Amino acid sequence: MKRMRTAIALPALLWTAAQAQEPSDALRYSWLTMSGTARNQAIGGANAALGGDLSSLFHNPAGIGLYRTGELVISPGFGFGSQRAAYLGSNATQNASNFRFGSTGVILPMNSGGGRTRNVTFGLGVNRVADFNNTVYYRGRNNQSSYSEKYLEELINNNVRDPNLAASDYPYGASLAFNTYLVDTVMGPGGSLSGYRSLATPLTGLNQEQTVQTSGGITEFSLGLSGNMGDKLYFGGSVNWNSLNYTRNSVYREADATTNRTNNFNYFEVEDYLSTTGMGVNLKLGLIYRPVQHLRLGLAVHTPTLFNLKDSYATTVTTDLEGYFGTGTKTQSSRDFNNGLDGEFTYNLANPLRVMGGVAYVFAEDADVARQRGFISADIEYLNYAGANFSSADPANGSAAYLNDLNQAVDGSFGSAINARVGGELKFETLMVRAGFAYFGNPYAGADIKGSRMNLSGGFGYRDKGRFVDITYVHQLGRDGFYPYRLDNGFSAPVDLRSAIGTLLLTVGFKF
Repeated sequence: MKRMRTAIALPALLWTAAQAQEPSDALRYSWLTMSGTARNQAIGGANAALGGDLSSLFHNPAGIGLYRTGELVISPGFGFGSQRAAYLGSNATQNASNFRFGSTGVILPMNSGGGRTRNVTFGLGVNRVADFNNTVYYRGRNNQSSYSEKYLEELINNNVRDPNLAASDYPYGASLAFNTYLVDTVMGPGGSLSGYRSLATPLTGLNQEQTVQTSGGITEFSLGLSGNMGDKLYFGGSVNWNSLNYTRNSVYREADATTNRTNNFNYFEVEDYLSTTGMGVNLKLGLIYRPVQHLRLGLAVHTPTLFNLKDSYATTVTTDLEGYFGTGTKTQSSRDFNNGLDGEFTYNLANPLRVMGGVAYVFAEDADVARQRGFISADIEYLNYAGANFSSADPANGSAAYLNDLNQAVDGSFGSAINARVGGELKFETLMVRAGFAYFGNPYAGADIKGSRMNLSGGFGYRDKGRFVDITYVHQLGRDGFYPYRLDNGFSAPVDLRSAIGTLLLTVGFKF
């Protein structure tokens, strides 16, 4: 059957463009672990009630109301670790490292001049709330299904009876497989089309592997304000702008597991590129109440971050079919259908509401912080990952129905989770010792994939004459998973990911 191999200028097929979004996007931009200064991360991020740290600006902005002097903070860091991927009984490990940074900014307290409000404090800071730098590699042998069956299902579900439509109407999916002969027609009596088939046959075994490289992150810029009423009640809020940048390059490969050189299949590769950029905004509101001198109670609410995002994406399929319809490899790119350009799609995403509460007990609390001897602090946080919501950035583009279906998939894929954090500090004049623990619960609703993150942290601090230095090590043990592909009627196996990531963070600060 003749394929359409030449470049074709097509308008953006909105339902095809929308397929760049998937439920995992909602989780990626919602499953955030608390970051912050070295001091904050050393105590597990348990800062909802404690306050008095630049990190309060991003967790509970009421906490900056505890400041009595100005402060400038810089927090560079370095991350390193490994990730093991298990798929169909095979294991593979990848190592990675990169520079990071925690909370950096300035705190400016101002005396109110009397009355019940002792002081008003402004805060301005920047914080990295998500880091996407990672490499995943897995491999395994599959005797039950092939990635290429996705393309068959796309043609069958859309009742494509015309091979010319199969060759042109699915430029990010089945058309690429059809034009490289990975998917071919099955002809019935009289030369009529009776269906489609894939040349990748799992019955004799397929060696499957994939490398996924991701980069980027979410950086939050915060402007906060807090008031102190009689050193008993602190209230505050912040406006936060999020800059999101995410890039993923994926190469998926399936190869014949046999040594047969005449079965019309050697291998195929699918290269996927996705770049997501955009901005978001949220509000954070909080209270800290001190019923007695040593005890602090905190409550904070983070509104959903309202993102406006733009995806740029492309897919390329390459096949080696051992001479089937011509020697050598065959390649088709989605860019061939779009004048050499990437596909583009703009949409909105709101991640879930967050509610957190905390309690802190400060030993020998006094207006003179030099007389304080340490503290214990604990937080609990609730959020519902199924509450993430996609919406159309342009109601006229026809994507609303697809995004509604996507939201239903998010509802079915994810659930609510409880996150817990606890930590403490012991102070010896100018030296401090800290330790903490944090657990971030499973965001998935089903039993086939489990996810969690656990942070063990510790650090030291030095404060003297308006200068301070904190150093912290955080060891994160994580579990996650994903499906390389999902079939409506066929076998799909998940990849189980286990990670061990270390972060070394330094905070340098100056009081004024």
